[in-house]
Amino acid sequence: MSRRKGRILAFQALYAREAGAEAELLYSFSWAEPESLEKTGETGLTFARLLVAGTIEHMVEIDDVIKTHLQKNWDFSRLNKVDLAILRISVFPLLYQKDLHPTIVIDEAVSIAKIYSGDESYKFINAILDAIRKDVCAA
Repeated sequence: MSRRKGRILAFQALYAREAGAEAELLYSFSWAEPESLEKTGETGLTFARLLVAGTIEHMVEIDDVIKTHLQKNWDFSRLNKVDLAILRISVFPLLYQKDLHPTIVIDEAVSIAKIYSGDESYKFINAILDAIRKDVCAA
């Protein structure tokens, strides 16, 4: 459960980054409710920081992979910021954390999208991540 909460914090941090939040705020999670941070636990917070740092470090590569797997008539700049943050924190482990099972990563992304994004966004996110998974696992 702490990893799920960590993923949610990482998603929120990346979304905040898109809104112009400073890096130190991203890693401190000072914007989160203290009770939420306590429930996440140190393991979840460490996992969230790893996702945020890794995603930011590899943002260019991650965005290129997302762009490659977007549907024909879909432009990267049209992605809403919530979906983009979810995709980014999910593509990072698909590419760089081979110890995490891709199905779990995708399921968690879909769950986050159902809570934080539009009604149909989870289907879009699932399709993009599944296409990426097929390419990454085939390579």
